[in-house]
Amino acid sequence: MRMGRIWAFPGRGLLYLALAALAIGCSRGSDTAPSDAVAPSPPAAKTLHHVQLELTRSIVNDVFSPPVAARIYAYSSLAAYTPLAWGEAASLPSMHGVLNGYTTPPAPDDPGAVDPGTAGLEAFYRVARKLVFTEDILRRDQATWHAGLDGDTAASMQWGRAIADHLLAYLAEDNYGRTRTMPKHPSAAGEEQWVPTPPLYMPGIEPHWNKIRPFTLDSAAQFRPDGPSTYSLSEGSRFRDELVEVYQTNLKLSDEQVSIAQFWDCNPYVTKEQGHLMPGLKKITPGGHWMGIARMACQTEEVDFARSAEAYLWTAVALHDGFISCWDEKYRSNLIRPETLINRHLDPDWKPLLETPPFPEHTSGHSVISAAASVALGALFGEDFAYTDSVEVAYGLPPRSYSSFREASEEAAISRLYGGIHYMPAIDLGIAQGRAVGAHLVEHMPSPAARTAERGTNRNEGSKTAARD
Repeated sequence: MRMGRIWAFPGRGLLYLALAALAIGCSRGSDTAPSDAVAPSPPAAKTLHHVQLELTRSIVNDVFSPPVAARIYAYSSLAAYTPLAWGEAASLPSMHGVLNGYTTPPAPDDPGAVDPGTAGLEAFYRVARKLVFTEDILRRDQATWHAGLDGDTAASMQWGRAIADHLLAYLAEDNYGRTRTMPKHPSAAGEEQWVPTPPLYMPGIEPHWNKIRPFTLDSAAQFRPDGPSTYSLSEGSRFRDELVEVYQTNLKLSDEQVSIAQFWDCNPYVTKEQGHLMPGLKKITPGGHWMGIARMACQTEEVDFARSAEAYLWTAVALHDGFISCWDEKYRSNLIRPETLINRHLDPDWKPLLETPPFPEHTSGHSVISAAASVALGALFGEDFAYTDSVEVAYGLPPRSYSSFREASEEAAISRLYGGIHYMPAIDLGIAQGRAVGAHLVEHMPSPAARTAERGTNRNEGSKTAARD
């Protein structure tokens, strides 16, 4: 495994030890993936849900950072979506002219000989394989899918490959490659600025993520939130009160609050001390959790391949742009984490319930991206869509039920206080920031309103794509 490429911060011995630990650890490893058993789906949609799960499995195995994982989901989902938005009989609106910098995708050589679903899945596999490190998971799965296809699929495969090549050229221009060579986050210049946190003291992850091209935002700073409270540790100051709130909340957590924090942890960097060793626990990213929620919504409603592809794309774009917006603020305000200040000034032996992620505090990434994804999903499935979230069952946690995507996003946000890793302004302002990103996406994307009447009643499959058993 090329694990040393994951964070692209060479020359740090401790980081290499961390990567080695993650590579050999352990209890939630690469063989673990979210379950796909929620509700029956139309045959081709079931195939799409399966390949999304295999992509999540690959992302977990490779320990990608949350922003990078969201980028992988977004481009892969666009690959599956694109063939369904081509031609006069398109079942989805085209993203050409909608997504920033996205040019017209290639047309099939023989339109009458192609199946959009088959082409979309082939494009998905090819794009996803280029974006992960250990592509064997997807390569083997793709070979199994190929073996199960019936009829002449040559034209569809050729079109899928052409679309994949088009998307790979598109993503190559989003500045990701250039950010790999940019300098790491500098050391703190003031006592209020972020410093690496225990146990691995990793450098700041993706300090230049605001330079990545967004899909729908005008700029990374389009929905810039208010900054954190003025730094002061004086008695009675707002900032000190916020710090004490984190500390005192974590001293008296209820069982339910612990369950909420653990359910929404979604930290791919978590380690577990075992004597002198710290093996890694490979876990799903927060974006991966919301992609799983999108899958469960599609399965619950039994929507077809096209509507499933739409739901994945909207969710992934909301996550991708949400991370860009959030990371823009994180490295601007560059605020120190509660764990550091509590250990320095309140309790040197205190540890948060959750391991503090390796990047600045303000705003809360979970709050931003969960709010953005919930707005996108609410626009597609309804604001009062009730569901049971079983994404974390594969990681040893029981399912939780919600009356809406909004309720789930609010629980994801407050989980960061319960986990001891965020002050409340990062949570509250992060929710507002994420909702703004999500609302912008809904306004920017072609409206699905005309198809609302079909949702929940149309169970017919719109693609000839061979299905998974």
